[in-house]
Amino acid sequence: MATVNPYLIFNGNCEEAFLFYKSVFGGEFPYIGKFKDMPADENGSCPELSTQDGNRIMHVSLPIGHTILMGSDSHPQFGDPGLSNNFSISINTESQDEADKIFNGLSAGGKVEMPMNKTFWGAYFGMFKDKFGIGWMVNFDESEPHKEYNS
Repeated sequence: MATVNPYLIFNGNCEEAFLFYKSVFGGEFPYIGKFKDMPADENGSCPELSTQDGNRIMHVSLPIGHTILMGSDSHPQFGDPGLSNNFSISINTESQDEADKIFNGLSAGGKVEMPMNKTFWGAYFGMFKDKFGIGWMVNFDESEPHKEYNS
């Protein structure tokens, strides 16, 4: 089965964002590269970048459980990205304590849209936008799934 991994694109603050995510989730970056580290093309030339643009993140990855959160800064050649409201990263936890830890860690400095609370569908759930504008949903399934969904 294929694996789906979220890939986030930032406007110059990718390194700051991923250091923040690492402080919440733990782990290590298997790779982090900057645009200034790109090799020359087949003609031996490299795009001219300012020092600031050269220090933007070309790619970073942070393993979290069975998925990998990936990201980069936008390349100055392609313009700056706009953050969209049509997606969220959903985290399913193994306990209410873990849900609270992740929710409180990632929402620090952000905007809570729905505080962690028990829901009518049997989960402990909350959602927010982090301080970088990324939408997150944190979920812990407290009860067994409804029988009508276990066919």
